[in-house]
Amino acid sequence: MADSLVALRDRREQVITRIAECFAADVLEVDEMEHRLDLAHRASTVAELDALVVDLAPAPASTALVVAPSMAIDDPTRAEQKRLRVIMGSVERTGPWTVPRRLDARAFWGNLLLDFRDASLAPGVTTVVVSVTMANLEVIVPPGLAVDVDVSSFAGNVEARHRVAPVQDPARPLLRFEGGVRFGNFELATRLPGETARDARRRERHERKARRKALRAGGEL
Repeated sequence: MADSLVALRDRREQVITRIAECFAADVLEVDEMEHRLDLAHRASTVAELDALVVDLAPAPASTALVVAPSMAIDDPTRAEQKRLRVIMGSVERTGPWTVPRRLDARAFWGNLLLDFRDASLAPGVTTVVVSVTMANLEVIVPPGLAVDVDVSSFAGNVEARHRVAPVQDPARPLLRFEGGVRFGNFELATRLPGETARDARRRERHERKARRKALRAGGEL
């Protein structure tokens, strides 16, 4: 039986992540990483993808891919709604934390960081209503999490770099951002667990290069 498109997509994301982790940990050289990423983007079966990482040792606990944040967790103690306010200060929500079904996040003359890489998200849609005024809101999400950004801007900046389309899937949560930015900044980025912004930029550069090589190779066939 042929592999489903969803299974193939998810496994491809995991394999690409594992290869990038091994490169960051100096397990793979640049040429070998690029070769494996090239093959990962070309692979048409889960078995082909598995073969690309079968010789790699399991990732250390600090860098292992965490898939739980991309899966729905039906927690009966989860709050339906909470408020988060930052006024002339700084707040960071990182590590394991339970996200309510609706989070009203307001930042005024301050900085707010929402890191969802180790967060517990409910099944279905989780809505984050943002109000950013002369402040900065940074959002970090894990690969594979479906995200929808509908944030307006007035003399501000809204930037969302995420490749997963906001398709509703009962088995996985959808994180939706609504609201507005005035004289401030809203930035959403995708990173692996434990990955810094610098490491993420380096990984993304190599992934883009590998995709370009795969496209060129495909055109030559």
